[in-house]
Amino acid sequence: MVPLLSTTTTLAAAALWLGGASGVLGIPSSSSSSSHINNIGVSSAAPVVVATAKNGSYSGTYSRQWNQDYFLGLPYAQRFSVAQPLNTTWTDVRPATQYPPFCPGYGGDNKNYTESEDCLYLNVIRPHNTPPSAGLPVAVWIHGGGLFMGGSADIRYNLSFIVDNSVQLNTPMIAVSLNYRVSAFGFPVGREAMAQGVTNLGFRDQRLALAWVNENIQAFGGDPKKVTLWGESSGAESLSAQVLAYNGRDDGLFRGAMAESGFGGVLERYPGVLNATEDMQTAYDTLVGRTSCAGNASDTLGCLRGLPFSEIDAALNETDLGQQPLGQGRWPPVLDGDFIADHPSNQLRDGRFVRVPVLIGTNTDEGTAFESGFSNGSKVDTDADIAAAIRNIIGPDATKQTGKTVDELVGELMYTYPNIEAIGIPGLDKFGVIKGNTTLADMVGLQYRRAGAVFGDFMMQYMRRRANLAWSQYGVPSWSYRFDVVVNGVPAIVGATHFQEVAFVFYNLGGDGYFQANPFDVENNKEFAALAKTMSDAWVSFVTNQDPNPRISRGNKSLQWPKYDPASGGGVGSNMVFSVNGDQVCGQKGSYVEADSWRAEGINWMIENALSVFGN
Repeated sequence: MVPLLSTTTTLAAAALWLGGASGVLGIPSSSSSSSHINNIGVSSAAPVVVATAKNGSYSGTYSRQWNQDYFLGLPYAQRFSVAQPLNTTWTDVRPATQYPPFCPGYGGDNKNYTESEDCLYLNVIRPHNTPPSAGLPVAVWIHGGGLFMGGSADIRYNLSFIVDNSVQLNTPMIAVSLNYRVSAFGFPVGREAMAQGVTNLGFRDQRLALAWVNENIQAFGGDPKKVTLWGESSGAESLSAQVLAYNGRDDGLFRGAMAESGFGGVLERYPGVLNATEDMQTAYDTLVGRTSCAGNASDTLGCLRGLPFSEIDAALNETDLGQQPLGQGRWPPVLDGDFIADHPSNQLRDGRFVRVPVLIGTNTDEGTAFESGFSNGSKVDTDADIAAAIRNIIGPDATKQTGKTVDELVGELMYTYPNIEAIGIPGLDKFGVIKGNTTLADMVGLQYRRAGAVFGDFMMQYMRRRANLAWSQYGVPSWSYRFDVVVNGVPAIVGATHFQEVAFVFYNLGGDGYFQANPFDVENNKEFAALAKTMSDAWVSFVTNQDPNPRISRGNKSLQWPKYDPASGGGVGSNMVFSVNGDQVCGQKGSYVEADSWRAEGINWMIENALSVFGN
């Protein structure tokens, strides 16, 4: 849910709504995990509810406001370098009434929330008095945050909204949220981490949490065979990691996945992605060099483990390259031959993934959140400017893998993304043509739309389309969407950018946890509330029935969300477009179905060259 390479933005007009390091609408202001509990209707006088898991019994609490039971801060792992399952039991009843602290992170999502190294906990939200025999479907929410920040106590991720919606639809479900380690604590990189087998720890934490759910959710009234994963941005990337984990091994931990912006590969944090060994080693060496382990040549990783947390935390909080803390964005997933056994391109091509139905999609204008990171914060005015920015995404092995020079590869990609504003993002329906010698041109650059298309497709769109095509190739159902709403408080120049669908899916009509502006402004945007209901209904339907239909509506008419099937679409599948303005061609308001053929030449180039040029 963040621009992964930079926290800067080229948009002076966006300064009022871009909060902190996340670069997205929605940074909590002065909230804490305890106020989260108050916001969801729990008081100290609330009656106690009890559930007995494998290790022992927990006392949760009851929300009169939502008629729900909360079991908060349930431990799912022992804390080691590679976390291990719980191995203790107890006979007393242990309290589970407070959200757990965030894992230590480095960005705006962690601001004003308590952090602790002791953070491997999850939360269970269920309809009140759900008996163990109920066998309800379960949604497991994995938060985003670039793999360097975030936590399950984030007020924006209040699961009460969507659980309540499921009850109103007469298809009740249980929802789970979890913490996992992030930044250098969750994703250590470099030769030392590889040699000692401590890579992808955050993903391994998630896997342990899913195993806990599999073993214990029946005690809370859930069905361990009806678990659906759910996440956004790096949370969606986490879902991708889980379906590809261990070379696509199916451990029976989930039956479906719902991924918002980030599914189908590994998000592009370095040129070369999983092959970016030199950059990864530099990040590790920089961390070591900022601590008292700098002179320890024999076992720097062991030395780091022995340091007080405060020393490592201080090193990760130091700014890197004058832009952002070292703890942000420098600690990505690693191709370790174990949890990540191969490149996503190879696994998707060969069908080495867990073959469960998926609901996946992106926002129309994702690129406005990312383009400044690739242009080093500079506006893109000329062909030379965009060529320089594209060079930043060409992997170090690209020339060897393709037999082409970097300039040739840059030229090919530029050719597939011509400087035509009508095909860039945000679309002309959101604001007019960018003309020279204007305030707008001075602010964003004459080729702003072109850059947005290139880098939005690179970060999000091509991987989503690649995944839909792979699922179709192997006969596994998938559904695709495009979210095309400029929410309240977001300038038209930014458009339907990254993260903005989250409040709609959660059905968070009050805008709880959002910075400054409620995304809905319900008083003035009745269509937004109706669309939120439509989207949340579809997500609930997928959790409960593994199909998002039939609750997509346009006015009084039901609109069928088709499975992604290139064979029936002349070689391309279909997307559900979530919109209030509607199809400009047909002149109809509301959501509609489109052919997934936009920017086909550029996205096809990225899919075909994903491994050789991008290392993905």
